[in-house]
This record gives sequence, structure tokens and C-alpha cells, in this order.
Amino acid sequence: MKGAIIAFTQRGMDTGERLRKGLEEKGICCTLARGGKENSLHQWTKEHFADCGLLVYVGAAGIALRAVAPFVQDKTRDPAVLCCDEGGRYAIPLLSGHIGGCNRIALWAGEILGAQPILTTATDGRGLFAVDTWATRQGLSILNPKAIKTVSSRLLDGKEVVLWSDFPWKGNLPQGVVQGEKGPCHIRITGQQGDWGEALVLCPPMVTAGIGCRKGTPEERIHKAVDNALCQAGLYPQSLGRVASIDLKKEEPGLVAFCQSRGVPFVTYSSEELAALEGDFTPSAFVQKVTGVNNVCERAALMEGGRLILHKQAGEGVTVALSLGECILDFAKGEEP
Repeated sequence: MKGAIIAFTQRGMDTGERLRKGLEEKGICCTLARGGKENSLHQWTKEHFADCGLLVYVGAAGIALRAVAPFVQDKTRDPAVLCCDEGGRYAIPLLSGHIGGCNRIALWAGEILGAQPILTTATDGRGLFAVDTWATRQGLSILNPKAIKTVSSRLLDGKEVVLWSDFPWKGNLPQGVVQGEKGPCHIRITGQQGDWGEALVLCPPMVTAGIGCRKGTPEERIHKAVDNALCQAGLYPQSLGRVASIDLKKEEPGLVAFCQSRGVPFVTYSSEELAALEGDFTPSAFVQKVTGVNNVCERAALMEGGRLILHKQAGEGVTVALSLGECILDFAKGEEP
């Protein structure tokens, strides 16, 4: 994660430097700047709010609140915003405590600075399950964030939350959460499109799209082909977790841009690796002639295992096949922020 720290006094800069070094050990690489006439706070916030996962203001909470207010969008997109006093006595998450991980970062700041973390989110204050924190750590997409409130409210009121998952998990369900099957629920973990009522829908990235395309195929056409394939398989777009192809396409501009846009890894294999994979694949003499292997998309989709759930779909110079990989959820890591 990228982060940015700003302070306004020399004492604050010293605290910021201690925090910067400590967060680097946690995998958060931060820059440190001093605010003032030479460095506009508004401009600094505007720049880093857009491209960082963490903003830290070493100073008064009011300064931080006024600085970020023009840029706040929603809880699924806003970065974590943390405020520390210049002496490093307190660490206060101001924004994105759960999804952005700011509550956890505040705890780290407490360790690094000897500060008191001030967590104001109700579930954390009472030691209850924070579903958005857990979902984010599991890599699940939250499809309807407004439903988070219903889940948290039920737990705070001492009511059961019913969870229905298409996938197995490790560990025990959190306090207040019970397993349900095929019926009304409050948390639905699935990649399958459907009418899940008012349930909070969490989608794991368990699908690999094997893709082949003509040279120069535009990014938009690849988006269309993949979305059509996912729709045909009855899957949410957010279920896409990886794209695979032949190494001849590793620098194909449209394909690379597509993967960057969707935020998914792009892996490629040699024709020899693809050809060595055993199975029943849709052959193409043309593809064999050009690439040295009789099928790219289906083979690429299965190179890391899983099962083929959609065979080769072709159109407008793009071929797509989908495989479903393993997904095991984890409740065994504890429920700390």
C-alpha cells in the first residue's frame, strides 16, 4: 500500500518520521511532507487522496477533517485517513476504518508511537464481527455496501445474522453469526448472480478467464467479450480473479490495459506449457498454425487447476473460456480490527 504523511511542526515531523519507518515494516510505503506556505494542504490532499491507500495528518483532527471533506466519496473507495497528534499520544481513524483498514493501521500506530488508538466504530468498540473488515481481508468484493449497516445493526442489537456461503471456510463462525442454507439470509457469499433479497452479497474472485485475441484488439472489445462470458455463466463481473493467455500476448496493449482496468493479475504461458496440459479442448487449426498449440483460451484458463465452466466463446477477434478455482474462506485469524 502507498501512503502519505503530512505534519505542520518540527515535533510533528519527528513523530511522522517515526511513524513512516514503522509503517514501512508493515508493508506501507509512505512519503513525509511538511505543510505550510510552500506546500498547500488542499493540493497535497487532492493529489494523495486520489492515488494513496492511506493519508496521515499529524496535527489537529479538525485540520484533517476540513482537508479531506471536499474529496470524500463513499466507504468502498475512500482511502484510510488517520490523525495523530504531534506528540504521538493518540491515533484516531477518521475514514475507512474497516474497508480501508484504518482501524488496524491505528493499532499499528499505537505500537510504533506508543500511542492510544481511538476506535469509534461500534462493532470494534464492543468486540463484535465487522463484516466489511473481514470481507476486505478475504479479498471479497462487497456488491451492495449499504447492506453492511443491516448486518452490523443486528449484531449490535444481539440478533442472529444468517450466513449462506457457496464456499467452505476454516475456523468457527464469529459470535452472533449462524450458518444458513437456501433461504433468507443476511450475508450471501457467492459468485452467482441471483435475487438474494436484502442480503449483503460478497463475491470472491474465483474465476480465471483464458483469453486469446487478434493483434491490436482494443481494450473495449475485450471488456465486452469477458463480460458476455461471465454473464453467460451466470456470474458477477467481480468474480473475475485472473486472466491467462499465451506468452505471445504478454505485451498485447488491449489485453494488458483490460487487466489493469479490472485490477486483476495477467499471467502467460508458453505454447509448450499449454500444449502439455492434458484434457479435451476445442481445437482450431488456425490457432495451431499461429501459436503452435491447438487452443489457447481453454488451456490457459486451466493451467493453475480448477474446472472449466464455460468453453471457448469466440467473437469480434476475441476468444474467452472460464474456469472456476478453489475458494476457502477463513474465520480462523481472529476478529481484531
